Amino acid sequence: MSETRRKNLKEPDETVRFPGVTNDIVDLEDMSIAWVVHEPGFRWSTHMRPLVGGDWCEIRHVGYVVSGRLGMHLRDGSTIEFEPNDVFDVAPGHDGYTIGDAPCVAIEWVGNRAYMGFRAGMQDRVTATLLMTDLVGSTAEAVRVGDMVWRDVLARHFGAAREQIVRFHGREVETTGDGMLAMFDGTARALRCAASIREAARHSGLSVRAGVHVGEVDVVGTGLKGVALHETARIMAAAAPDEILVSETTRAVALASGLTFEDRGSHELKGLDGARTLYALMSI
Repeated sequence: MSETRRKNLKEPDETVRFPGVTNDIVDLEDMSIAWVVHEPGFRWSTHMRPLVGGDWCEIRHVGYVVSGRLGMHLRDGSTIEFEPNDVFDVAPGHDGYTIGDAPCVAIEWVGNRAYMGFRAGMQDRVTATLLMTDLVGSTAEAVRVGDMVWRDVLARHFGAAREQIVRFHGREVETTGDGMLAMFDGTARALRCAASIREAARHSGLSVRAGVHVGEVDVVGTGLKGVALHETARIMAAAAPDEILVSETTRAVALASGLTFEDRGSHELKGLDGARTLYALMSI
């Protein structure tokens, strides 16, 4: 049975401030909730883009407007405005801004952990746990059901995966064809996220493979570069359907969290020098 918990947003676990916006955050084990204040004159493209790069805010925001007004200029060229008592779900690819001379105050359930990405964007190089997934047999399935149906299936899969990434406090980096790349600041959370994405895919009649690796990456805007990224992709490619493969470093870090693994032997990973021992996640 889930434990009943109580916290107060006026007594946050953490306060994160950036130019023009303040996040007072409380954590309830597997979720975070934030009291977000957008100051008058705030605009993502003016205040946040210099810190994180990119043309648009690539974070999904779900919340409720308490006071003030918030505007969103969307990637498709349209604009939407939110006022008090509006509930919003804003997809990645937008430029948010405060409307008028009063602050906009909102409560957010998704998006408040985006500061993890903002912090990374202000650094040249970070150590992170990378998770890469891919749908197995997607090309054959797309041919079988047709493009229109497959796009709907893929959209639902990505939606379910994003829910798990947010749940485990990760940050989506990009979609990779029929898969996703995400980064985490906790190895056990990344592995549990991978297992949850796999389970959600199974419920939809899909099969995924996943690779998880701990390493250093260069953060360029909202994207990543570096050998660790390529190693994660190679590890994922070596996984069998419904298998989560990890590097030896990942296994060593995660053992303290009680996760168990099975040796999958030595593998030569394309483009990387030397053989790597890989392990399959067996239980979480």
